[in-house]
Amino acid sequence: MTGTPIAIIVPPNAQSLDISGPLDAFLEANRQAPGRCNYDVRLLSIGPDRAVTAGAMSILTHCSIFEDEQPIDTLLVAGTPDYARAYTDSPLHAWLRRHAPRSRRHGSVCTGAFFLGAAGLLDGFSVTTHWQHAGELAERFPAAKVVSDQIFVEDGPLWTSAGVTAGIDLALKLIENDHGRDVALSVARRLVVFLKRPGGQSQFSAHLAAQVATEGRIQTIQHWILDHLPLDLTVKTLASRAAMSVRNFTRVFQEEAGMTPGDFVEMARVDSARRLLEDTDKPLQRVASSCGFANPDVMRRAFLRRIGTGPSEYREHFRR
Repeated sequence: MTGTPIAIIVPPNAQSLDISGPLDAFLEANRQAPGRCNYDVRLLSIGPDRAVTAGAMSILTHCSIFEDEQPIDTLLVAGTPDYARAYTDSPLHAWLRRHAPRSRRHGSVCTGAFFLGAAGLLDGFSVTTHWQHAGELAERFPAAKVVSDQIFVEDGPLWTSAGVTAGIDLALKLIENDHGRDVALSVARRLVVFLKRPGGQSQFSAHLAAQVATEGRIQTIQHWILDHLPLDLTVKTLASRAAMSVRNFTRVFQEEAGMTPGDFVEMARVDSARRLLEDTDKPLQRVASSCGFANPDVMRRAFLRRIGTGPSEYREHFRR
């Protein structure tokens, strides 16, 4: 066997993009940098049948995990809506406990984390999964440190990612670690995706959050916030604009958006500042004022809360 062996475990009824997203990223790296990248990716079913369903697709895996004894450099478990079987699949648990420690790194996409958890491989590690399942993951595996809304989390040899397309973000990061930013960027351009969203970046954005509310006044005020970030966006100001009392506005906003008005404003300002840091050379003072932060220090504290890194560090690492 030649190349860097990547094994993607495919449970029944797997989420197709959990498989094809990382798969295409690794294979594209081979095409973009043939002298540097040589990923040997194989798909492994968790039962005796090589044919596995993935949504409306049928996938023919290379073989079953129980027929495969080749070395594994990187082991990833794809997610599935039927992840409840993770709790009872003892043969898979034993296989994962045997092979994961032998690999250089191992991890999961989306609900694939439940299979690792059931095998005892999440205990003591910081991990993530799709935000809709993070609560259950934390409840089922209390020894794991579940980070509920990050795109992906690296903790030593363990790599876990959020849902679906986050598997591409994870694969791009693995490629960058292996072969450098230029190769990862070439892959991202070919796949027409961002080079990467930072692992610490939230699975949510203010623009996505603004699509959640159904109450007309809250929807209107959210979109107005996004268009007027430099203004003084206190709760009193927003409540007045929505023609509601502060108390009622705060209550309805939190019920509709799942967060306080202040959290939404800070999220929106961080999102806007992040884009300016990625795409422009504006000094931090101008970025801060353009996005409604009182000064760069206030912006820095917001960045640390939201994405775990400061604006300068963010720009250095994620500037396009």
